[in-house]
Amino acid sequence: MTTRRNFVKQTGAGLIAAIAAPALLSNCTQGKDPVEKNSEKDLFKVSMAGYSFVKFDLEQSLKMMQRMDVRYLCIKDFHLPLNSNEEQIAAFHAQLKESNVTGYAVGPIYMNSETEVDNAFEYAKKVGVKLIVGVPKHSLLPYVDKKVKEYDMQYAIHLHGPDMPDKYPDADDVWNNVKDLDPRIGMCLDVGHDTRNGKDPVADLKKYHTRVFDIHIKNVTAASKAGRTCEMGRGVIDIPAFVHMLREVKYSGACSLEFEKDMSDPLAGLAESIGYFRGVIDGLK
Repeated sequence: MTTRRNFVKQTGAGLIAAIAAPALLSNCTQGKDPVEKNSEKDLFKVSMAGYSFVKFDLEQSLKMMQRMDVRYLCIKDFHLPLNSNEEQIAAFHAQLKESNVTGYAVGPIYMNSETEVDNAFEYAKKVGVKLIVGVPKHSLLPYVDKKVKEYDMQYAIHLHGPDMPDKYPDADDVWNNVKDLDPRIGMCLDVGHDTRNGKDPVADLKKYHTRVFDIHIKNVTAASKAGRTCEMGRGVIDIPAFVHMLREVKYSGACSLEFEKDMSDPLAGLAESIGYFRGVIDGLK
C-alpha cells in the first residue's frame, strides 16, 4: 500500500509538473530556452558539464544538448585539447555556434606542476573564457593565486568527495584552502560529492556562496561513500531546497548537470534530470 507520506510526495511532484508543463511546452514551440524564458528573475543558467559526454565526440554531444535544449557547456579537453591552436579553437566555437551552444568555462583540469598551471591559464585565454574549473595540487595554490591576478580570471576548485580525500573532498575543505587567497579563487560545488562526504550542499551554498563560481548539479543514491549518481529526481538531495537557496543567495553562475550514470548511453537519464530540474525551477516560482 502507498503510505500517506509517499502519496503526498507523489502528488506534490505531479502538481509541480502540471504547473510547469504549459509554460515549458509554450517555450519549446517558440524554440527558446525554457528556463531562461520562464524564470526571468533567475540569474543562474541550466548548463551541461562536458564530462557527461566522456564517451562521445563533440558532434554527438551537441546533438544531445540540442534535444534537451541546453545552451551552455563547460568544455572538457577531450573535446578541445589543451594544445589546440587558434584555427582548431575557432572551428570548435563555430561548431558550438551552429548548435546554439556557448562554452562558458573549461575544465575540470588537473594540475600537478607550475607548467600545467601555466598551460591551463593560457588555454582558457585562447578559448576565450574567464572561468577555469581546476584541481590543483595543494602546494600549487600560491602559484594559482599569482596566475589569477595575472590573467584576471576566476578559478573554481572542483571538489571530489570521499573517493579522493586528498583532492578537496567537500566544500569546507575547499573553503579552508582558499579563504585567504585572491577572492577570484573559489569552488565548483559538486552537490553529489559534497553530499557523499557527509555535507549538506544547501547549507554549504548558503555559507560559501561568495566563492561558489560553478555548480555541478546532480543527485546521488545515498549520503555516504556508497552513494552513486542517479537521475536528479530520484536521489537523497533536496533539489527544491537547493533551488530556493540558489535564489536566496542570488547565484549567477552555471548549474551544470554532471551525469555519471549509464555513460555509454546517457541521454534518457540526462533528459529526465534536466526535465526534473526545469520543472522544479518553474514549479517553485
